[in-house]
Amino acid sequence: MESTILFGGVMGLLPMLSDAETRSISAENPDGAKGGGARAIPEEKSPASRLGEGWKVRPCITLQPGQTVRLAEIEGPGIIQHIWMTVDPKAYRDCVLRFYWDGESEPSVEVPLGDFFANGHGLRYNVNSIPVAVNPSGGFNCYWPMPFRQKAGVTLESQHRDPIPGFYYQITYSLTQVPEQAAYFHAQWRRSMTSRRRPEHTIVDGVRGRGHYVGTFLAWTQLSNGWWGEGEIKFYIDGDRDYPTICGTGTEDYFGGAWCFGGETYSTAFLGYPLYRKEPGEVPRHALYRWHVLDPIRFQRDLRVTIQALGWWPDGKFQPLTDDIASVAYWYQTEPHAPFPQLPPPEERWSR
Repeated sequence: MESTILFGGVMGLLPMLSDAETRSISAENPDGAKGGGARAIPEEKSPASRLGEGWKVRPCITLQPGQTVRLAEIEGPGIIQHIWMTVDPKAYRDCVLRFYWDGESEPSVEVPLGDFFANGHGLRYNVNSIPVAVNPSGGFNCYWPMPFRQKAGVTLESQHRDPIPGFYYQITYSLTQVPEQAAYFHAQWRRSMTSRRRPEHTIVDGVRGRGHYVGTFLAWTQLSNGWWGEGEIKFYIDGDRDYPTICGTGTEDYFGGAWCFGGETYSTAFLGYPLYRKEPGEVPRHALYRWHVLDPIRFQRDLRVTIQALGWWPDGKFQPLTDDIASVAYWYQTEPHAPFPQLPPPEERWSR
């Protein structure tokens, strides 16, 4: 019954009882142990020094330069159900989230912290969707279900040059049986500069195995005047080479808008354009998301996803654009997964 509740997502099943056990990891209970919370003893300078043990003593941690913090090490089977985090925006592109399933040596998720929660460009803005919500002022929430059978590991590496104080986090999970047909969650970050010769950004490539694609996030930096989103998204599925099986009709169309967005931003349950930033002295920056929750893209053997960067010439012909595009691809698949491309260093992740 627990697996039905977790993977069905139906409100009507909430009253049903279950043998699952709920646990949660935070700075106050670093290993999620039963009865393991609020055990830190306050030091003299602590705000809780007059209250003593059992109060709010260790709600957050400081991220040290070059340090990889193991946020969670969970023995399965189980499923991560909710992740909440908040930190100063200087960590958004300089800190990297990684998830490991069932003892694998290479991560199934490797994404800069902010981009994982659809906050790109190192900027903070609100996102009002079902799988991901970013609330005032910078409360990151993730509801992607993440099943594991033997072990789950979550790390955060700080590549920032200075210490970053005030990193708060909460990872809530359920210890329960995982259905045989449940696949593993994956997410990968990429960035490229499109060219006039080939105005195309690869969102993901080299995916091998059986699974389904469930989401796209783009942090798009516009480097040309005029409309920038005439390009199409393309899904190359199970052996497609020159021609895709699924082909969109335009960037704004794929993200649920139309007619160049009409200058408006929006954030809805499964798709949105939450950021359009054009300030004096800055290049225009955009952020867009599309969650394939009700319409997952199924693949049996392999998958590649690309998006074009096209505008218009004055004569009514398409103009190839040289734009700066960063993306996160989200998908579920069987393990093992193909190796990810090497993540660029911080200076190659910083926003323009």
